[in-house]
Amino acid sequence: MSRYILIYTTTSDKEGAEKIAQILLEKRLVACANIFPISSRYWWQGKIEQADECGMLLKTRKELYQKVEKEIKRLHSYTIPAIICWNIEKGSKEFLEWIKKETKSRRERKKIRRLGRI
Repeated sequence: MSRYILIYTTTSDKEGAEKIAQILLEKRLVACANIFPISSRYWWQGKIEQADECGMLLKTRKELYQKVEKEIKRLHSYTIPAIICWNIEKGSKEFLEWIKKETKSRRERKKIRRLGRI
């Protein structure tokens, strides 16, 4: 079973995406956030809409999904934000280890450092 995931979401603008990314990174809930412009077409309240948005790909550990989802919903400007998760089935060992390392809490990182000195 995969221990790592990609989470996809969209925001109405770059500033919203940057705010969400910064908070998720500061809280160590994600190791990386890719932000990119997209043109969206979608159904909303009975009609087809279109908007320029920002897409986001977030890389993290599977066990952190619920916390990431909660933060996105708390910070997001949309009533129903798109939040989709994919398992990372394969990836370079070094990259996946980097995700693991960068999403550890401060307490977990201190414990690892302390144990490494023994």
